[in-house]
Amino acid sequence: MADVNLLDLDAAGLAAFVASLGEKPFRARQLLRWIHRRGASRFDAMTDLAKSLRRKLTERATIAAPAVVRDSTSADGTRKWLLDVGQGNAIETVFIPEDDRGTLCVSTQAGCAVNCMFCSTGRQGFNRNLTTGEIVGQLWWAEHALRAALGLTAENERVISNVVLMGMGEPLQNYEAVVPALRLMLDDNAYGLSRRRVTVSTSGMVPQIDRLAADCPVALAVSLHAPNDRLRDELVPLNRKYPLRELLAACRRYLRSAPRDFITFEYVMLEGVNDGDAHARELIALTADVPCKFNLIPFNPFPGSALRRSPAERIRAFAQILTDAGIVTTTRKTRGDDIDAACGQLAGEVQDRTRRAERTTRRLPPVVAAAR
Repeated sequence: MADVNLLDLDAAGLAAFVASLGEKPFRARQLLRWIHRRGASRFDAMTDLAKSLRRKLTERATIAAPAVVRDSTSADGTRKWLLDVGQGNAIETVFIPEDDRGTLCVSTQAGCAVNCMFCSTGRQGFNRNLTTGEIVGQLWWAEHALRAALGLTAENERVISNVVLMGMGEPLQNYEAVVPALRLMLDDNAYGLSRRRVTVSTSGMVPQIDRLAADCPVALAVSLHAPNDRLRDELVPLNRKYPLRELLAACRRYLRSAPRDFITFEYVMLEGVNDGDAHARELIALTADVPCKFNLIPFNPFPGSALRRSPAERIRAFAQILTDAGIVTTTRKTRGDDIDAACGQLAGEVQDRTRRAERTTRRLPPVVAAAR
């Protein structure tokens, strides 16, 4: 029988697997703690499991996270790993240390099918969804590598306090693998993270936003980037399927179950495209009935992009209009740009099944060119 990667299994899945071995349910909890809290990768290290169970596990299972291809550290302490997920594909995972938290930015796909105009990942095209084990394996590797680097040995001494699914890919297009990964992140026998400290970022998959509210509500961030459908259709092509009216309605519904009482709207600042005073006023009207905060993201250029970052004074003026309207507004600090780890710069290595690079033109769409 083929090996089962135990990183693919949340608590329910692990309980079912343990039962298939003829073992009692508490063994699943023991395995969760060994794998996720202690970082064990070998069954012979699990000393409180019966030898007979360890033998069964050795015969039937494995603990396999994506292999590290490259490990880079920025001057500001941001750390990025390039991880091999097979068949010529590699993903990127980023750790951002701050005084009051340690945030891990996790990828959910090899590439991305959404193709937002301002995103380097989207320019590379799309190969496949990641498995649950490949998603949670990024957290498994990073947490225990960081602990080892700091000399932390107690399982309650954690380095990563926050996880954001904002790396390569659209998380809600990989729903069936993402939800078990989220459940592992929240499980007290695994990583024990608060729902408020795990964030899923989506470009606007409306049906899946509703499903997530029912299945595993965590903090939600929405990649908004435009105040009207005409502009958003070009910046975020998914908007043509789920326009702003439907997206904002889904956000209102999500708040009934959300662990936070607001939605975070992410808004990349593009000079002359979406950064005018009129755009800010449109945003205020658009989100008037959605409790929210705005996170303004200075655009991070990448090769082949015809877009430019809004000047700092324009970003400040834009933020002030939102703030004066009573909307909590922050500007994301650019971190790790010297190792291409900043927002929108993650690229990895993708064997593009969509052949997007061959079809992509560098010219700006008319509505964006006109806005500039």
